[in-house]
Amino acid sequence: MYIADFHIHSRYSRATSREMDLDTLPAWAQRKGVHLVGTGDFSHDLWYHTLRERLLPSDRHGIYRCSGTDFILTTEVCVLFEKHDRLRRIHLLVFVPTLEGAGRLNRFLERYGNLESDGRPMLHLSAEELVQAVNDCDDDAFVVPAHIWTPHFSLFGSNSGFDTVEECFGRYSDHIFCLETGLSSDPEMNWRLSALDRFSLISNSDAHSPNRLGREANVFSAPFDFTQLRAILGTKDTSRFLMTIEYFPEEGKYHYDGHRVCGARLSPEETIRRGGLCPVCRRRVTVGVLHRVTDLADRPAGFRPDGAVPFRRLVPLDQILASALGKGADTQAVTDLYMEIVRTIAPELTLLLDTPREILESRLEPTVAESILRVRAGQVTVVPGYDGVFGEVTICPAAAETTGEQTLF
Repeated sequence: MYIADFHIHSRYSRATSREMDLDTLPAWAQRKGVHLVGTGDFSHDLWYHTLRERLLPSDRHGIYRCSGTDFILTTEVCVLFEKHDRLRRIHLLVFVPTLEGAGRLNRFLERYGNLESDGRPMLHLSAEELVQAVNDCDDDAFVVPAHIWTPHFSLFGSNSGFDTVEECFGRYSDHIFCLETGLSSDPEMNWRLSALDRFSLISNSDAHSPNRLGREANVFSAPFDFTQLRAILGTKDTSRFLMTIEYFPEEGKYHYDGHRVCGARLSPEETIRRGGLCPVCRRRVTVGVLHRVTDLADRPAGFRPDGAVPFRRLVPLDQILASALGKGADTQAVTDLYMEIVRTIAPELTLLLDTPREILESRLEPTVAESILRVRAGQVTVVPGYDGVFGEVTICPAAAETTGEQTLF
C-alpha cells in the first residue's frame, strides 16, 4: 500500500503554519503513514529555491526524496478571468515532473500575477491559458481542478463556477482527466453526475498545518514514477489506484448551505423553501456543496458507476482520541497519547484502516479501541458544516447497538 497526499501548502501560503517546511513535513508524513507528499507552492520563489536545495532525485522519474519521505512537485494557483459575462475565480492544482519544468512555468506565470504575495498566487489568465502553459513547460505536466464543489474558487462552485468541465476548459477539456473532490464531498456524491464518469477522483488534505496531513489521501498498490501516475489517473486504473481516504463529507465546512455570521445552517430543501435567504438577516445564504451537487446531478443518491475507484470514510485519530478522552483535540493529553500510539503501534492511517481488532483491543484503552472500530463501521453522527464552519462529528456510543439508535451511515 502506497499512500499519497498531493495537495498541501507551504509556510509561504497565507493562514499556514510556519512548520509547513521540509524540516517538519517528513516526520509528520511518517507519523501519518503517508508515503508521497505534494510539495505545494512551488510557484513561490523562496519555496521553489528551498525545494531545489533540499529535494534529492529518486530512482523514479518525477519523484524526489527528503528525510525518508517521497515528494512530488505540485502547486495550487487561482486563475481569475471573465467568461460568459461572469468573473470566474477557479483554484487549480498543477503537477510537474521536474524542478526545471517548474522553473519554466514560474517564469511564465510571473507575467500574470505576483508570485511572491502568496504560495497560492492569484493569476489574471484563463483556465485554458493555464493548461496551455503547463503543457508548454513539460509534456507530462498536468492540471487538476481543486476542491471542485466549494462555493468559492472552484470549478463547480455556486459563486463563480461552471456547470460543466467543457464550459471552463473549452478546447483543453480533453487535457483534464482528474478532479479533486474536496473535504465537503466524497466520490459517492460525484457519482451522481454521469458527466464525471470519465474522470479519476482524487482526495487530498489541503493541509495548512502538519497535523492535518493525510486527513484525505489516495491509496495505490505500489510506488510509481510521474509518467506512471499520469497513466494511472488518466485511465482510472483500479488495479493500481485502490481507493481514496475521505472525511465524512458532512464534516467539511461547505457541505450545507448557510450564513456563518448569523449562525444559520440550512439543508438544500430549507434554502429552497426560504427562497435562498437567511432566516435571520434575510440576505442570500452561501449555497453549499450538497445543494450544488443535487442541482447538477442526473442520478439518484447511492448510484455507483462501473469502474469507480472505491473509498473509505475516516475520522482523524486526534479527533477520535479527543472524543474518547472527553478533551479537546488540541490539548496536551490528546497530543501526548497520539504521539505514543503512532510511535509504538502503527502510523495513523495504518491504525485506522488495517490494524486488526485484536491488536487495537490489546494495545489501546478500551474507549479508544472501541471508537476506532465504530468509525470503521460508520457509526458516527455529524452536524453538517456550512459557510466556512466545519461540521461536528460524534462517535456513537456503544449503547447504540442495544438501544436501536440510528446512526448517520
